[in-house]
Amino acid sequence: MNDRHIRLVVAEDDFLVCEEIKRILRGTTYEIAGEAGNGEQAIRLVAELHPDAVLMDIKMPEMDGLEASRRITETCPTPIVIMTAYETADLVETASKAGVAAFLTKPPVLAEIDRAITIALARHADLVELRRVNQELQTALGEIKTLRGILPLCSFCKKIRTPEGIWENVDVYIHTHTEADISHGLCPDCLREHYPEIYRSMPHDT
Repeated sequence: MNDRHIRLVVAEDDFLVCEEIKRILRGTTYEIAGEAGNGEQAIRLVAELHPDAVLMDIKMPEMDGLEASRRITETCPTPIVIMTAYETADLVETASKAGVAAFLTKPPVLAEIDRAITIALARHADLVELRRVNQELQTALGEIKTLRGILPLCSFCKKIRTPEGIWENVDVYIHTHTEADISHGLCPDCLREHYPEIYRSMPHDT
């Protein structure tokens, strides 16, 4: 059994099943922070209470557990355990796409509840870490600007034609399409041609 305090939202429209879950969890490290009778209530309670995990029935009025799981995953990601009488391959696939992390077969027993919640917490932590890494990767890729292919360059003025057909100075183009900054200066040949007096006054290697 988990040795830390875990707060749960239980979404179950069957009164007797809900009471049985409460009886099973009484005196354990699990605390039922909220009870929902349908999917919409479950979404609202998760947003308000921020529980550690959700025990979610599938068949409920107004909104079923799968749709509620999908919306919770989108708006307030939380480990979700689906409670069902039968666990089929189609259900596992559909529920996983909705954000469900583990399954619990009815009628529940404490050992299975503990196992399902432990799995859900671990899978959710892995998913959060994966999303963080992916976000960092996307940010890094967004900051990388690399010039590829052939650049149309004017043979005389050395301007570059953009994909939009605009001719830009090389320094403007480089600044726009790369992470480089431009520092203007004069090469020795241009200095000699355009500013001969300055060039002659400068020391030169012999």
